[in-house]
Amino acid sequence: MAYDTNLAERVREYLAEIPGIYIEEKEMFNVLNFMVNDKTCVCISGENLMLRFDPTHQEELSEKNSYETMLMKGKEYKGYCYINPECDSPSTPS
Repeated sequence: MAYDTNLAERVREYLAEIPGIYIEEKEMFNVLNFMVNDKTCVCISGENLMLRFDPTHQEELSEKNSYETMLMKGKEYKGYCYINPECDSPSTPS
């Protein structure tokens, strides 16, 4: 696979702890997509971790240490970002 399998396992374990969601994994174009409730939520491409989120939280999330702006054709792509996988793992959701 062209994506980091260790990172994929970390995401898999994290999502499995969240109650009440349906998770499906899809491999497309050397990218592993984690679909949550039938919508792309997290993608892993190589060592990159891409996150989809509600764009109304853009400003708040952009202040996090692990946040990296997602750019497409030089413009910020609202509702998507890269997460630095080297940062500490988040605590398990409640």
